[in-house]
Amino acid sequence: MRGRTALTAGALVLTASVLGVGSPTHAATAAGCSGVESDFNGDGIRDTAIADPEATVAGHAEAGLVRIVYGGGKGTYELSQDSPNVQGWAERGDRYGFALAVYDADADGCADLAVGAPYEDVSTNADAGLVHIVYGSAAGLNGGKVPKEHLQGEGTTIGGAAEPGDWLGYALAAGRTSTGSPYLIAGVPGESIGTVEDAGGFVYIHGTAQTVVGIIHQDVETGGAVPGVAEPDDRFGASLATTPTHFAVGTPGEALGTVPFAGGVAVFSHTLSSGYPKPLAGLAQDQDVITGAEEPGDGFGTALAMVPYRASGATSTTESLLAVGVPGEDLKSVVDAGAVQVFKISASGAFTETMWIEQDSAEVEQASEPGDFFGQRLAAVNTAPSSTSSGTNTRLAIGVPGEESSEEHREKGGVHIVPMVGVPGASDSWIDPGWGIPGEPAPLQLAGLSLAATPGGLYVGMPYGPAAGHAVHLFPWNTANGGAPTQTLRPGEGGIPAGDTAFGATVR
Repeated sequence: MRGRTALTAGALVLTASVLGVGSPTHAATAAGCSGVESDFNGDGIRDTAIADPEATVAGHAEAGLVRIVYGGGKGTYELSQDSPNVQGWAERGDRYGFALAVYDADADGCADLAVGAPYEDVSTNADAGLVHIVYGSAAGLNGGKVPKEHLQGEGTTIGGAAEPGDWLGYALAAGRTSTGSPYLIAGVPGESIGTVEDAGGFVYIHGTAQTVVGIIHQDVETGGAVPGVAEPDDRFGASLATTPTHFAVGTPGEALGTVPFAGGVAVFSHTLSSGYPKPLAGLAQDQDVITGAEEPGDGFGTALAMVPYRASGATSTTESLLAVGVPGEDLKSVVDAGAVQVFKISASGAFTETMWIEQDSAEVEQASEPGDFFGQRLAAVNTAPSSTSSGTNTRLAIGVPGEESSEEHREKGGVHIVPMVGVPGASDSWIDPGWGIPGEPAPLQLAGLSLAATPGGLYVGMPYGPAAGHAVHLFPWNTANGGAPTQTLRPGEGGIPAGDTAFGATVR
């Protein structure tokens, strides 16, 4: 455990973003920066950030690190709290890189990396958490400005009080609003509100000046009532998803009446009202217009994914599609089979459910089984946000980490890819270890627990199971059943250092 002083200039931030909305424009792109999405070194080629939050650093178990793999075969970079200019130092159990987000925080045309370390101890407060924004430059990530640090406590950017188990940085989401302003959202799902433990909240950081608004929780007045009431174990802020128009915050522990851990989701606008993002809507299965019934342990909102949506004939993209994972959903007598629900969100926040997806849906691959946890992770993309949305350009990846083909391969997991518009079984595909995902199937691989969407494809991280299978694979969004990846990044290959603990647990 260590003490912390007030912030120095620089440091911080978050998980990523506006997937598929194209490269941002910059009023004054810095020399050597390209404006290309996820380009940390400004050479015009997308780079990849791969976290191993359980890695040992300088003898400290589970301190965590992030490996940057530069596109075009231009080498790698290791980022940890022992890296130059990064605040703090590697400590046991920090899990640096538990959450990641990529966006252009300072609008200079080089991508920046937000890194969450939710188990960072702040002074005597165990697992209070922090977020770093590490800047890209023509010299590469962390090759220019000193990183920016966000954490709670007296004299810090967020202020308030750091408390044990806050978990700041457990979830991150970032991007640019429809007006071009960069933003970061950092979940604080362990935040206690008064005497209400683990009610949760989030921090909203916006503009190139990184103005901090937070902590926003379910009992705060923000120019409109935030859906729900702060209650023990709500974990508001445990999941996040964004588009340039909206963002969504998951509350997987939300109790609905007397039903515990049923879950809920709040939708906000990036437009500030009284200095806060404006709340627009609340979604939960106790509403008549939403399919399903609230049940104990459903976990509605455990995972979220969001993309821009344009209806046929529309001349602008002001709506969003929101996918909500319900991994604890029971299907008849099949316990914890899981489901995913998709909603269309209007600019004003009105919502319509457009799709219910389960493994027993018509023409959908595989079948629902107990403990599949279908929807435990989600990642989505819109590859053509300025065109009419369709099942071709809006795609959703669904993690099914509990999937098993036999007792021998229990919880090997898998990934389902479906359209977000139209019928889910019309163009879906399935991949799992040994069937598309390289390597042999084995117990406890938990495929589908690490997913990341990019305009160029779907990253599937394989951090668990036999060490030989640890890797990150890039699949095309239109991959066929059992289709092969177009790229594989693996420890000990392509300049990536050998050895890992959970390489690929988070990817951006």
